[in-house]
Amino acid sequence: MTLARARRVESSDLLTVGSTVMKVALVSEWLDGWRGGAETSTQQFIQHLLDRGVELHLYTRSRPSPTPQLHVHPISGAAMTRTRRSVTFAHRVDRMLRGEHFDIVHAISPCLGATIYQPRGGTVAESIERNLALRRPGTVRSLKRYANCFNVKQRHALALERRLMTDSQGPLIVAISDYVARQLRQHYAVPEQRVRVVYNGVNPDAASPSQRAMDRLTLRKELGVREGDCLVLLVAHNFRLKGVGPWMSALARLVQRGVTDVRTAVVGKGDSARWHRLAARLGLEPYLCFTGPTDRIAQHYHAADVLVHPTYYDPCSRVVLEALVSGLPVVTTRWDGSAEVVQEGVNGFVLSEPDDTDALADRVDRLRDRGLRERVGTAAQAVAARVSMERHTSEMIAVYEETMMGVGAPS
Repeated sequence: MTLARARRVESSDLLTVGSTVMKVALVSEWLDGWRGGAETSTQQFIQHLLDRGVELHLYTRSRPSPTPQLHVHPISGAAMTRTRRSVTFAHRVDRMLRGEHFDIVHAISPCLGATIYQPRGGTVAESIERNLALRRPGTVRSLKRYANCFNVKQRHALALERRLMTDSQGPLIVAISDYVARQLRQHYAVPEQRVRVVYNGVNPDAASPSQRAMDRLTLRKELGVREGDCLVLLVAHNFRLKGVGPWMSALARLVQRGVTDVRTAVVGKGDSARWHRLAARLGLEPYLCFTGPTDRIAQHYHAADVLVHPTYYDPCSRVVLEALVSGLPVVTTRWDGSAEVVQEGVNGFVLSEPDDTDALADRVDRLRDRGLRERVGTAAQAVAARVSMERHTSEMIAVYEETMMGVGAPS
């Protein structure tokens, strides 16, 4: 039996194969939360699978904290270069899997032995194209495209991705957004019967109203932000790709118009002297600060009034989903899969392009109005059930069962 088209899967509560516990191998080269949203999502997903009683075996180069019931198979990837280490990881995982029996091999990092492949970072091909969009059109962009031909790591990643996507006997592919599903069709013409969309998920914001109020008071005091100011939050590790530059230009436009009650906290490890120089050149030093990375991101959501994420590329931004669940109005772009749950003017705003700084400034200017922010924030929280990690896990388990029964398997 095959399915006629790519579809969203339905939730399932079955966790056993007959009377036997479902045995799953999960392949993720990295599992360190500081690396980004994909790794954090994988950590949360693992815990939800364990809570459902799945026998879970993790193949990774990271060293996660010991967790009851989680079987960790560390993979040594020692090599001279990062490219060689990734190649070594993929080969060693494939070799180890040959000697084992699993009901499902769920690969988040590319793995030729996978029965399900879930590229949480989207496709390599789309990532390359969207990084080119950072360059000025014309000669600069053409030169960068030419230089990519000599990028060994990129070429290896593309070759492995192409093999997984175009092999008629390859794995079922799970996209974390419709945007990623479109990438599969556009770049590799992946047939629809090999694709399932299981939308990204995040854990709920469990903070009480009193805790939220305390977080807001404490963090705003640390940042030197008055209660009457509109605090804009931008969270990113790759400042350039996630649109820190466009937001700084938009903020400068607001300041030029005489708007002086907008403050910005840029959170993440992309901080560098270059961005401080740009802030100084635009006259933004009184209005913007770089906080560096933090393990208090939930507290920052509680302290902020708006989240901006003018990204050039995001398969489905975890930051945007977390902000929505926390009740923050968001401004993102159409190049972000999380935009699929943002209703324009209802629970946030979606820009056509990240470098449309006039539109970006306009949306934040409108959100300076406290009444509008409260209405939009209330609507934002309403998406919590649609973007929960609990729902994501249920739908992934349904994909596991579907694969085990041979439904939608490659013909």
